[in-house]
Amino acid sequence: MQNGELLSHSEHKTTGGGAAKFSGLISNIRSLLKGKVLIANVLPVFTAYWLALYFNGENFTDHWGLFLLTMIGSTVVISGALILNNWYEVDLDRKMDRTQNRPTVTGAFSLNTVLWTGIITSIIGLGMMLFTTLEAALCSFLGWFIYVVLYTVWSKRRYTWNTIIGSVSGAFTPLIGWAVIAPVNHIVPLVMFLILFIWQVPHTLAIAIKRLEDYKRAGIPMLPVIAGINTTIRQSMIYVLALLPFPFMLVNAMGGIFFIFAFVLTLGWVILAIYGLRAKDVKKWAQMNLRYSLIYLVLLSFAMIILTSPIMV
Repeated sequence: MQNGELLSHSEHKTTGGGAAKFSGLISNIRSLLKGKVLIANVLPVFTAYWLALYFNGENFTDHWGLFLLTMIGSTVVISGALILNNWYEVDLDRKMDRTQNRPTVTGAFSLNTVLWTGIITSIIGLGMMLFTTLEAALCSFLGWFIYVVLYTVWSKRRYTWNTIIGSVSGAFTPLIGWAVIAPVNHIVPLVMFLILFIWQVPHTLAIAIKRLEDYKRAGIPMLPVIAGINTTIRQSMIYVLALLPFPFMLVNAMGGIFFIFAFVLTLGWVILAIYGLRAKDVKKWAQMNLRYSLIYLVLLSFAMIILTSPIMV
């Protein structure tokens, strides 16, 4: 009986240790892929894919295989870009509090493993996208190239406008989803491209204000580091104001309900952005701005999907 109890206790420890290791592995993978960033990039792919089906008179159930190929392929491409970003920026991540637990910093994954994982993942993802359409594959590659080469390697450590370059990369995501179904020379994907491009600037600037000390310590020339917080808040406000015309540009395609919803949602962000000019606690304002930007993207995407669903049309 005593030996049995000891064996049971040992098995429990082994099982518990295995579960902890598995949980740690998942946590490291999620950190390597920057989970929230990955989701924020994949959501516009799906939204634009859905809208392309609607505006081209296609049925979602007739394209299950293409849908899965698109979502898996685009997710893998984006993952590859994010992994390579983590590999290249390990020296910066060591200096920043918010990135201290990334597996490239802790040594949970070797840098050589991360590098080859990023390369192989990128190749597999781009290869999968070639089985959709050439235009979708090209958009996937351009988004990847701008993020990995022009943003991560070239501009992030040198220029304050690295934010602009990174925003161009992220703006390709709706073009990827739409191009799988039809050419992107349509008002909806082009406006979505512009919305994503402009959206990312105040979103990123909010992070830069919130993590100002981190960026200073790492020597990354983000706008608040170089030009100060007040200039950054004014720049952020200008970009949020620039989102106001887009509901008008989509009213004919998406309808009046979407126009009202999108305009009110954007107006709420404009009010919050203007409030930043007189905010006493700019870090708190930056956190509010960051949260609103994420809510804005999710709600705008869901509104587009719901209002073009079979139930609504």
